[in-house]
Amino acid sequence: MTLDDLLQAHCTPLHPSHRLEGDALAPYLRLFDGWRIEDGSLRKTFAFDNYYQTLAFVNALAWVVHREDHHPDLLVQYNRCAVAFNTHSAGGITRNDFICAAKTDAVYAQGAAR
Repeated sequence: MTLDDLLQAHCTPLHPSHRLEGDALAPYLRLFDGWRIEDGSLRKTFAFDNYYQTLAFVNALAWVVHREDHHPDLLVQYNRCAVAFNTHSAGGITRNDFICAAKTDAVYAQGAAR
């Protein structure tokens, strides 16, 4: 599995048997910078120069995650946005969360918000 594999993948409906726990999370986390597991979610905070850039990122991300039908919790502030993914139907973190994390990093890297 690579980051490109996750970028090309799409989210699918999942249930509790698909939940990733313990050592099963490690291979996914190694692919990412800045993402961490906290309070049962996959989380990262993205920094911006101003509110306009923050909102542009949120809008671009909204389009991507809506297409995947996998929506994060967002904390939007003046110059940053905290993103938290988990799969409610599985009761924890799944491959879908890492797929969306990869796509979130791609949105940020593309400069859609800068």
